Formats: sequence, C-alpha cells, structure tokens
Amino acid sequence: MFQYFERIQEMLKEVEIKEADSINQTIELLTEANLNGNGIYIFGASHAGILAEELYYRAGGMMTINAIFGRELMLDQSPITVTSKMERLEGYGTTLASTVPFKNDDVLILHSVSGRNPVTIDLALAAKEKGVKIVALTNVDYSKQVTSRHSSGKRLFELANIVLDNHGDIGDACCSIEGLEQQVGPSSTVIGAAILNTIIVEVTRKLMERGIEYPPIFYSANLDGGDQLNQELFKKYEQVIHYSL
Repeated sequence: MFQYFERIQEMLKEVEIKEADSINQTIELLTEANLNGNGIYIFGASHAGILAEELYYRAGGMMTINAIFGRELMLDQSPITVTSKMERLEGYGTTLASTVPFKNDDVLILHSVSGRNPVTIDLALAAKEKGVKIVALTNVDYSKQVTSRHSSGKRLFELANIVLDNHGDIGDACCSIEGLEQQVGPSSTVIGAAILNTIIVEVTRKLMERGIEYPPIFYSANLDGGDQLNQELFKKYEQVIHYSL
C-alpha cells in the first residue's frame, strides 16, 4: 500500500473515534443555527483557507455556509511569502471581522493547524465579542508545542467553544522517507475536509428529520434544472446568506 494512503486511513479512523463527541456537538450547533436563522461562517488563512473554499458554493454543499476570504491571504499572491506575513500581522483579522455581520449565536468555524497566527486569533476574539460561537479545526498537540504569535498569548484551541482535532503529526506532513529529515505529504486538508463534510452530511440529515423538506443544499449547476433550484433555495434562505449568486 502507498504510505500516504495508509497514513491517511489511520488518521481518519483515529479522528472518527476520538473526535466523535466534538463532531456531534458541531453537528448539533450547525443544525440549530440553520433552524434558528443564525449565520454560519468559515475562515482559514493561506492553505488552511482551502477548507473555506471546500464548504463554499459547492454542489452537495450547504448554502448557508458563508466563507470569509482575505485577499492578501490567497495563494495567488506574489511573492507567496506575502501570505505568511499577512497571517502574522496582528490587526488584519480584526479588520476582516469588521466586514462580517456577526451577531449573537452565529457560528464561526476557524481552521488553523498550528493555531498560533494573529489573523485567526483576531477573528476569534472579535467574533466572541459579538457572542459568536467558535468551532476550531486544529491540531491540538502541534499547537501545544508552539507559542502564540498574538499579543494575547492565546492559541486557537484556547478560544473555541468546540475543538475539532485533526490528529495530524506535528508540522502537518505525515510520511517519512529514509534519509530525509523533513516529512512529506501534508494531511490537514484531507482530514479537515473529511471532518467538515461529515458534519454537513449529518446536519442535512438532522434538518430533514426536523421536518425541513428542502434543506439548504446546492444542486449541481451542471445538471438540468440545477440553476433554477438553487435560485429558489437561495431566496428561501437569503436572510442567512451573506454573498450573492
């Protein structure tokens, strides 16, 4: 078996067992947010932001997920090191937060593997001031091995209402090659996407069980009738959708 496949399967099983309680808590939180008309947001910086894209405006994904993007954190920046500088710039996350209509009992999912950089801590602190519930997707062991780069001294897992631990290796890469000190093959995107899509599937199931005949799930725009169905659902849920189609 290929080493990466083997390691990812081991990690997925570990997450499925050890994070079951936190996953179920997040499922309940997002279910209630959808039922009560609260906003649901997601953010990650640089590669962590891939999961914000994963949950945003996607066939089979949840329409009520609002992604927060910072232009200076996107991977098309040149030089690419700008993204590292910006995620370490204290205050930038506070500015991003000021553009988001957070309100009490909204939910903010924050993805950061190390949980140490100021942009994510800024967003967590600003959102918490508005009464937003924080779900942290992070690597707890990794985060405990590093110091915060934020003046508060806080790391992401210390600010969250719910912590989803990806159980990855410290440094994120998960495969060892003989003669090479640095491990290869980052795991956080694969594991994080599996965790978050599990949550979306189960939230949808619970909404159906609670009598929601048409849950806010995108139809594929590449299937006949998909665009029309999406427009109808968009109108139904527009009070908690903070982007345009």
